Amino acid sequence: MLQTTLCYIEKDHKYLMLHRVKKEKDMNRDKWIGIGGKLEEGETPLTCVLREAKEETGLTLYNPTYRGIIYFRNSYYYDEDMHLFTCTDFSGELKECDEGNLEWVDKDEIYSLPLWEGDKIFLEALVRDNRFFELTLNYNKDTLLSHELKYGDA
Repeated sequence: MLQTTLCYIEKDHKYLMLHRVKKEKDMNRDKWIGIGGKLEEGETPLTCVLREAKEETGLTLYNPTYRGIIYFRNSYYYDEDMHLFTCTDFSGELKECDEGNLEWVDKDEIYSLPLWEGDKIFLEALVRDNRFFELTLNYNKDTLLSHELKYGDA
């Protein structure tokens, strides 16, 4: 099972988004996503998201908030468990990313971008409620077949 992280870094009512356009063989090609990547051997989700943010953006995150876990199930691609974070406290200067173009996007405009259908569901969950959540997304290749969203008590 692939374990990954994703973080939505926020400032001035905008999220830092990554437009995945630099790699030819990329299941996220031409999509807009948050910052993150695969957990390496011995990493926790927190250490992974801190490392990935630094590598992809040049930013140092402070106190990212663990918001939820998303279970991607796909009959075509691999299954993935993604640990979702948000962060408003960071320092540093943005650098060029080798996976795509980084851009601050107004939170109200994100839904007009090419996103995965499931990303729209968890982005709404981030805005709607501060509780921790679990989201299961069932895909067949690029098509979202069903989803189930559950909130925790935290």
